[in-house]
Amino acid sequence: MSNSRLMDSRGKGVAPEFLVSPQMLDVVSPSGDRGGMVLGSGLQGEPLTISVLRSAPTRMVVVGGLYLARQIALRAMATGAWITIATGRPAAWQPVVRAAGAGADGRPSPLVQLRRLSPVELPRPSEDTPLLVVHDGGHVPQELFPPRSPWQTTMYVLPYLHPQAATTANSADLVLLQRLPVGQAQLASQIWRLPPQMAHQLTTLKDDQVIALGTNLWRPLRLVTTPGEQQILGAVRRGD
Repeated sequence: MSNSRLMDSRGKGVAPEFLVSPQMLDVVSPSGDRGGMVLGSGLQGEPLTISVLRSAPTRMVVVGGLYLARQIALRAMATGAWITIATGRPAAWQPVVRAAGAGADGRPSPLVQLRRLSPVELPRPSEDTPLLVVHDGGHVPQELFPPRSPWQTTMYVLPYLHPQAATTANSADLVLLQRLPVGQAQLASQIWRLPPQMAHQLTTLKDDQVIALGTNLWRPLRLVTTPGEQQILGAVRRGD
C-alpha cells in the first residue's frame, strides 16, 4: 500500500480548491486546506480531511455501503471535479446525478456521467478539472479505469471483501472501512496484516463510523453529514 494522506484541519493538503455554485457548497461540508475534503471528525471532535484529488494518480477503496461512496462523490463534485461513475446499478447513483443540477438547456449537468462497466474514454484531468472515477463493479472489480494521470483518482466501491480483491485493496493509497462481519474482519486482517484488536474493532463500528487505513495509518473517525446531504442521501447508514 502506498503512502496515504489523512490529516487534521491543520495539516497541509495537496489539492487546490475550486469554485462551484453556492447551492452546491451549501449541501456539503467545507473543504479543508487546499482542497482537502472533510470526511469526518476524530475522537476529540476535530475535523479530519482526506486528499482525494491530487497531482498524482490515486487509488481509493471504500468497503461498505453506498452511502459513504456517494457522499465522497458529492463532496468531490463540490470542489469542481468531474465525476464518472461506472456501475451496474445506475438507479442507486441517480441522487448524485440529480444533485449536479441541469444546464441552461435543461439537460443533466455533464459534471456527473453515468457509464456502464466497460472501457470508455474518460475526460482528460488537469489541475483545474480533476477527475474522480467511481468504479462500482461489485466485490471483484475489473481493472477498467486504473488511475494513470495526475489529478485522476479512481475509487473502487466494494460491497464486501473478497480474497480475489486483495490486490485491488492492498494497492490503494487509502482504504475506508465500515463495519465488517467477523469473517470479513478476519480476511481484512490477512490482507493488511492487522493485529487481533484492530480486526475486532472492525466488527464493532457504528453506522456512522469508519476506519481510514493506509501505510502507517489506522484512524477511526465519525462521519460528518450535513442536513443538505441527508436530504439527498437520507440518514447515515451502513447498508446500501
